[in-house]
Amino acid sequence: MTRPLTRAADGRPAAPVRMLHLGLGGFFRAHQAWYTEHAPDASRWGIAAFTGRSTDLVARLAAQDGAYTLVTRGADGDAFEVVGSVTAVHGGGEDAEWLAYWRRPELAVVTLTVTEAGYARDSAPAATAPPATAPPATAPPATATPATVTAATAATVAGRLAAGLAARRRAGGGPVAIVSCDNLPGNGELTRRLVEEQAQAAGLRLADARYVTTMVDRITPYPSQEDTGLVAAATGRADAAPVVTEPYSEWVLCGDFPAGRPRWEDAGARFVTDAAPYEERKLWLLNGGHSLLAYAGSLRGHTTVAEAVADPACRGWLAQWWAEASRHLSFPEAELAAYRQALLDRFANPRIRHTLAKIAEDGPRKLPVRILPVLRAERARGALPAGAVRVLAAWLLHQHEPVPPVREPAAGPLREAARTALAGLDPALADDTGLIDAIVAETRSLLP
Repeated sequence: MTRPLTRAADGRPAAPVRMLHLGLGGFFRAHQAWYTEHAPDASRWGIAAFTGRSTDLVARLAAQDGAYTLVTRGADGDAFEVVGSVTAVHGGGEDAEWLAYWRRPELAVVTLTVTEAGYARDSAPAATAPPATAPPATAPPATATPATVTAATAATVAGRLAAGLAARRRAGGGPVAIVSCDNLPGNGELTRRLVEEQAQAAGLRLADARYVTTMVDRITPYPSQEDTGLVAAATGRADAAPVVTEPYSEWVLCGDFPAGRPRWEDAGARFVTDAAPYEERKLWLLNGGHSLLAYAGSLRGHTTVAEAVADPACRGWLAQWWAEASRHLSFPEAELAAYRQALLDRFANPRIRHTLAKIAEDGPRKLPVRILPVLRAERARGALPAGAVRVLAAWLLHQHEPVPPVREPAAGPLREAARTALAGLDPALADDTGLIDAIVAETRSLLP
């Protein structure tokens, strides 16, 4: 389904498409689309956005010309604004439209919000995408057609990017910037590597691309039916696709934009020469803290981040984990202390319903970047970090229902479960008997 160029809901002309996005979810609309909306040159930078799987959202957004209400939910009230930076919306299976945008000479920026799982080599971005049937690596690139490219690559996120870059090269298009906005360290370099692997496997020649690394941050829970009614009552506008988010937002970018970009820095984005310190701070403190609360907090009967952080036990565990992680971050302690306090304030916002069950999803993909770097650093200095151990123990209990017996002295089944789980995160950890002993002991503390 394609939304034609009409007018945004607030009466502005829809901006011409110069940006392409994959992952039309709430976070993208609260973050990259919001920064573009607030850039002073927004009228020149329309976004064509594709879903990963959902077609229902496309229909709802298309019915309101791609515009939607952003509800910024502070602890003391809500603010409402209409965001009109999304010029066109498409379903994940609209492969011909996807490739058509890549052929446009004016395309300059491609952004991604596909979650950590989207970077797996077998990730499927769309339920309607055909299975991968890649030709041999020796297939002659000159004979590849758009249909062949799609059939070969549409089953993965990296494959869709490779298909687009191949189509752009055949059309004689210039270089573009590809900007990953997912919670992975070095996400730009990771994206480049996966795209080039896909291209080699399919025998494709690609247009030039620069891969931008980013750190993104804005808590964006799923809106409820009550939120839809709230928007109508507060604004007088019926909105079938509102987005609820917190007041805080951060975007750090590192890389080149050879064909230009919106002036995001005027909307608060930060451009740096090295994004790694910011990535680590956010992944370990915010995302790692979320994982701790998701697994350990749910064991104590909590369902949201705000509930868990209000529990003195969970709050103490959070402080312990943050102390461990902060030892390995390259920021002044005063700056880290201010960041941790800001996180506590954000987590405690009772009007942001951020569910622990949602955060707990995809643990095997999240924990290696949120928890294991700190664990390895602590083990290298001879320490057995209680905070990291607690996250892993709580995750182990979350993985196993019913829980293996833990009360007998040997706790053999639980030890084996811990060894297997650690091997899935990092095979080297399965031989760390001290770590396994600590995890087994911690499970006994966590269980009632």
